[in-house]
Amino acid sequence: MPATFEGFTTDAVRFLLELRANNDREWFQPRKAEYERLLKEPLEALCVVLGERFAARGIPLRADARSPFRIYRDVRFSKDKSPYKPYVSASFGWSGAGEAKGPVGKTAEVHGVGGYFHFQPDEEYVGGGMWHPERPRLEAWRSVVARDPGRVHRAIDAPSFKDEFGEVGGDRLQRIPPGYPSDHPEAELLKLKEVTFGRRLTADEALSPMLPEILADAFAAAQPVMVLLAELPA
Repeated sequence: MPATFEGFTTDAVRFLLELRANNDREWFQPRKAEYERLLKEPLEALCVVLGERFAARGIPLRADARSPFRIYRDVRFSKDKSPYKPYVSASFGWSGAGEAKGPVGKTAEVHGVGGYFHFQPDEEYVGGGMWHPERPRLEAWRSVVARDPGRVHRAIDAPSFKDEFGEVGGDRLQRIPPGYPSDHPEAELLKLKEVTFGRRLTADEALSPMLPEILADAFAAAQPVMVLLAELPA
């Protein structure tokens, strides 16, 4: 029987707003069941349905009940000791050629190539790319930009990608990296320390029961860019 997703509710938004104002165990623990009903279970259902949409449309991303991140923050090295994230989110690792040969798991997904969904009041977001890549993959990106810029621009300038996400971005160096001339025509792409893309979701989109289709459409538009990134040698 196909999985179903009925959508996030305004009560889910309210819960996250109240969590932001009361980020401590004393407030959260008595309301954990409410969190699971309003956010954890709907997010898991969203990911399961999204996985079915990926499979049906040939989008090479993994999505299932294991895709969501935990709501608990790792506070070991943080000055902010708030125990909970004021949002829920999920990552969708690449399952096509190239990236699938590497390790599979949350760490690999976060630092590899894939997609991301973020649900937070006034900050609902869909995006992806390669975030904080290991140096060999970053060097491979710079190499292909310099060696074959046409291939790169065919992906990042594809009309469907531009219409959905605009341009690729991410943290950049202030100067062009060593080994490339300062007046290189692809200087801005070479300065990137990661290659990401994204867009905000409207409130209507984020609360829609059609959210799996909305996300699948977005990732389908980004597929040429993700293929390019996944094919980079790691």
